[in-house]
Amino acid sequence: MSDTASPVAIGIFVALFFLISSLGFVATRWKKADLNQLDEWGLGGRRFGPLLVWFLLGGDLYTAYTFVALPALMYASGGAGFFAVPYSIVVFPIVFAIFPKLWTICSERGYVTAADLVGGLFRNRALALMIALTGIVATMPYLSLQLVGLEAIFAGLGLHASVTLFGHEMELPLLVAFAVMAGFTYNSGIRAPAIIAVVKDILIYTTLIAAIVVIPAKLGGYGAIFDAVPAEKLIIPPTPPGSLGPQFAYATLALGGALGLFLYPHALTGLLAASSRDAIRRNAVFMPIYAFALALLLLLGFMALASGVKQMPEFADGFARFGNIYAVPALFNHMFPPWFVGTAFAAIAIGALVPGAIMSIAAANLFTRNIYRAFIRPDCSEAHETQVAKIFSLLVKAGALGFVTFFPETSVVQLQLIGGIWMCQTLPAVLMGLYFKWLSGNALLLGWAAGIGAGTAMAAATGFKDSVYTLTILGLDIPCYSAVSALVLNIAVAVLLSLALRPSARPDTMAPAPAN
Repeated sequence: MSDTASPVAIGIFVALFFLISSLGFVATRWKKADLNQLDEWGLGGRRFGPLLVWFLLGGDLYTAYTFVALPALMYASGGAGFFAVPYSIVVFPIVFAIFPKLWTICSERGYVTAADLVGGLFRNRALALMIALTGIVATMPYLSLQLVGLEAIFAGLGLHASVTLFGHEMELPLLVAFAVMAGFTYNSGIRAPAIIAVVKDILIYTTLIAAIVVIPAKLGGYGAIFDAVPAEKLIIPPTPPGSLGPQFAYATLALGGALGLFLYPHALTGLLAASSRDAIRRNAVFMPIYAFALALLLLLGFMALASGVKQMPEFADGFARFGNIYAVPALFNHMFPPWFVGTAFAAIAIGALVPGAIMSIAAANLFTRNIYRAFIRPDCSEAHETQVAKIFSLLVKAGALGFVTFFPETSVVQLQLIGGIWMCQTLPAVLMGLYFKWLSGNALLLGWAAGIGAGTAMAAATGFKDSVYTLTILGLDIPCYSAVSALVLNIAVAVLLSLALRPSARPDTMAPAPAN
C-alpha cells in the first residue's frame, strides 16, 4: 500500500468487489442444471432471455480495458480514437442480419463454438482446428489487457504489495483478483459472469453519469474542456497528396472493428447463450445505447487532458508505469472524494472480471470441443469433457497472468493490436460459409493462411505498435487497418480457389456436434 492510499476508498472498493464477486459463487443455484454438461457450464443451457443477454453482451464488450484504454487513446491521439464509436454502431446491424441464422444452426445442431459450426459446414477438420486455434490465441492478449486494467485500478487506489513466485515478482492484489475470477468461473461457468454483469452495468452507468456531470462542472464546462485540448487532437489531419489519408485509416479501423468484434469467442459465446434468435435481434436493436455511453466515456480522455493530471507529482509514478492508461484512474482520484473513487474503481474492476471470465470460458469451449475431443480423446464422456474445459479455463487465466507478469504492460497492449487482425480472418469461414455453399473448405483454409500471414507481417512491420499499415498501389498510398487489407486478400484467395476447384454444393444436412 502506498503512502497516498485512502483507507476509505480501499475499504469501499474491497467491500463492493468481494460482495459482487460472491454472486458468482452462488450462481449455480440460478437456472439450476447439471453443470457437468458443457452446454450448461459453457452456454447456460442456451436459456438466457433478451434482458440477460443485454447485460451479458454489455459485460462482453464494455470491459475494464474499454473504460481505461479508449479514453487513454483519446488522451494520446485525440479525435482519431473516436473510431470506436462508429464501429460499435455499425456492428449491430450486422448482428441483426446475420447472427440469428448462425444461432439457429448452432442451436439445432448442438454447436458450442464457431469451430463446431465451420466443421459442420465444410466437413474440414483442419479448417475447424485453425478457427479454434485463432480464437484461443487472439483471446490471450485480450484477457491479459483486462488484468492490465485491474493493475491500473489497484495503482490508482494506492495498493501495492508483491510476492515472489517462480523467481519473478507478482502483484498480490492481482493474484487475489485472479483467484476470485478463477474460482467463480470454475464453479458456476457462464452463469457467474451473467449475474455479475447485471450489477456491474448498474455501477458502470452510475459512475459514467457522475463523471460526465461532475467533472465538466469542476473544469468549467465542456467548452472549457475542448478549449484545453490542442487543436491538432480535435480533428483528423488533412489528406496529403498522393494518399487516401488518415480519413481512410479511420474508416477502415471502424469497419474492421465492426467485422471482427462478434467473431471473438467471448462475444459469440454470449450470443449462443441466448434462448432464441429473437433475443439476439432485440439486443441488436437496443445495443447502440451502449455506443452512446461509449462516446461519453471516450470524452474522459479529453477531461484528463484539460485537468492536467499528468503534470501532477502525485500521479507521476502511475503514468511512468502504465503510461496513458493511467489517465482515467488519475482523473477520478483528482476529481472525486475517496468514497466515490472506491465505488467507481470497484465498478471498473468488476468490469474486468466479467469479460475475463467469459473469455476464459469461450477459449475453454474451443479447446475442449475442437482440439481435445476432436483429436485427442473423441470418446470422452460429457462429464469428462466439461472437466477438461474447467481446467483449461484456469490455464487460460494463468497464461494471461503470465503475459502481464513477465512482459511490460506496453508489450501486452502491442500484442492485442493483432488480435482483431487474426479474428477478422475467420470471417469467410464462419459468416460467408452460412450463405455460399460453393465455397471450398480447403480454399477457405488457404485464404485463412494468406490473411493470417499478411496481417501478422503488416503488424510486425510496425513493431506491433500500430494496427494501421500503409500500402502503396499504383503510386497511391493507402493507410489501412491491417485486418481489412488482410481480409481482402483472404476473401480473394478463398473465392478464386473455390471457383477454380469448382466443388459440388455442400449437402444441406450438416454434421452434428460430437456425440455426447
